[in-house]
Amino acid sequence: MNSAEQASHAEHVSAEVVVELEGCNAEDAHAVFSALRTSFACDRAADDVPAELAGPGATVWTSTFDVSERRAEAGPRRLKGPVVVSLQGGYWAVDQLCNALRNAFAVRVLGTAAGDQEKEVELRLETLPQTVGRGAN
Repeated sequence: MNSAEQASHAEHVSAEVVVELEGCNAEDAHAVFSALRTSFACDRAADDVPAELAGPGATVWTSTFDVSERRAEAGPRRLKGPVVVSLQGGYWAVDQLCNALRNAFAVRVLGTAAGDQEKEVELRLETLPQTVGRGAN
């Protein structure tokens, strides 16, 4: 393989992205995960809804998405408050997931960390301005 073929092959081999949500309520976590499940295959079933756990400490919700094939575009979703999302995976895969999130939420990049084969991106998601006051979930 030449270098272009190797790069293309490497991008598609690492099509999984780990998504972590922290510091948000279960309803907002469900909105983010359901938007992503509209677009991509996930390691969790659609009826696996995030639930609040009693006790001290922050709740972190984690799921893995396979972005090798986009199923559909997610429509705008409402959030009760801002959600901080951490994405970790191959460069191409993380970019695909970020693009899908932009269809459902207002997305602001808070930070990135780059490695040889993977990158981590921290995003802040909010309800899209045109969704405020409408009944989107």
